[in-house]
Amino acid sequence: MKRTKVTDALLRTDFGADILVNGWVRSKRGSKGIFFIALNDGSTIKNIQIVGDEANFDADMLKQITTGACLAVTGKLVESPAAGQASEIQATQIEVLGTCGADYPMQKKGQTFEYMRQHAHMRLRTNTFGAVMRIRHNMAMAIHTYFHEHGYFYFHTPLITASDCEGAGQMFQVTTKNLYDLKKDENGSIIYSDDFFGKQASLTVSGQLEGELGATALGAIYTFGPTFRAENSNTPRHLAEFWMVEPEACFIDLNDLMDLEEDFIKYCVRWALDHCKDDLEFLNKMIDKGLIERLEGVLKETFVRLSYTEGIEILQKAIAEGKKQFEFPCNWGDDLASEHERYLVEEYFQKPVIMTHYPKKIKAFYMKIDEQKPVYNGEEMEETVQGTDVLFPQIGEIIGGSVREENYDKLVNEIETRGIPMKDMWWYLDTRRFGSCPHGGFGLGFERLILFITGMANIRDVIPFPRTPKNAEF
Repeated sequence: MKRTKVTDALLRTDFGADILVNGWVRSKRGSKGIFFIALNDGSTIKNIQIVGDEANFDADMLKQITTGACLAVTGKLVESPAAGQASEIQATQIEVLGTCGADYPMQKKGQTFEYMRQHAHMRLRTNTFGAVMRIRHNMAMAIHTYFHEHGYFYFHTPLITASDCEGAGQMFQVTTKNLYDLKKDENGSIIYSDDFFGKQASLTVSGQLEGELGATALGAIYTFGPTFRAENSNTPRHLAEFWMVEPEACFIDLNDLMDLEEDFIKYCVRWALDHCKDDLEFLNKMIDKGLIERLEGVLKETFVRLSYTEGIEILQKAIAEGKKQFEFPCNWGDDLASEHERYLVEEYFQKPVIMTHYPKKIKAFYMKIDEQKPVYNGEEMEETVQGTDVLFPQIGEIIGGSVREENYDKLVNEIETRGIPMKDMWWYLDTRRFGSCPHGGFGLGFERLILFITGMANIRDVIPFPRTPKNAEF
């Protein structure tokens, strides 16, 4: 007999039909010689109930049916008399495919997320993490569908690179050299000529620079893949390995870019509400009781478009009037902390915000410089750039983007001013030498999107196997 997935079995109404389901035991109980098994195969948050008469089954086999055991169950699909479920299976045959001992770390009892991170290889079988991973899959499908429908081409950028897109230097090196016997020159610098690539190479922090090459050939592209940051940050918002979505399009300006960011995010939220109803309802009940309302609110609201200077004025006014105190400073020129971003989104505007025109010095070298300098407290400030950060409730920054500087001379000046090695950037500059064009794009941290969609509080709980400082298990 062909196996039926639990999600499909729960939708069937051909009661009396024979059916085969496989899955793992969520729970087992008995009453007056009748056993009840909650079985789940990961295809849905919902379990299917297996009912049987203990007298019809081998007693030793029934003892092997414990929480976590894997079963193949054959029986008849019948209407269920129990509330909350339309159908159940009256078992005629049960095969234990895999036993599960009492030391199974995901027994049916309340466990902390910290505990479950220590058993990340097993936590995926729990209701919470099953829901999160199904939503993660759906968000990946939404991303591919959105960009395909909007004429963007999926473009694969390298994971191993010799360039540092962000200029932060926080990169994982890739080498075949013997780390116990490194050859160095007279200045003490490592010699890479005999290394695999013949030069220093690292894992990518972003596919954007290569994505710009693709965009200037194909018109509009997007990347979607893993990126790496060797940043020693132990926070609920940072990972050393995470996934990034980075569209890049030619012939767009700042308003076009902000329209794209808002439309894309709303599409993903709408997809989740349309395709992940059961999982969202579970997470809304168990994790974040305001989750669905917050998701629906994003669709109703037009995102606020706010300049950095206006944002600083709002924050400073809140401090001056005694409405808010912040842990970190927020003077003009400071990079905003999460607490500042969340105040603007959650308390002041109570809707998502796209913040623009940041000071040049706190943003990347490739961002287009504004023609006019902003005025703050009656004084003309430093140069700003056409960068965009999309700020979301409970998350803070979820998207960072910009219009790129397409002028060769201006871009070279920024590279030289910031001390970026020109020898590593010649290929990037060629896009400005040969048929330069206006273009822009953004980067979305995929896990931060999943945080918002699921209501989870820690980014380590929305990726199957988190990579963080001192942690590379599983």
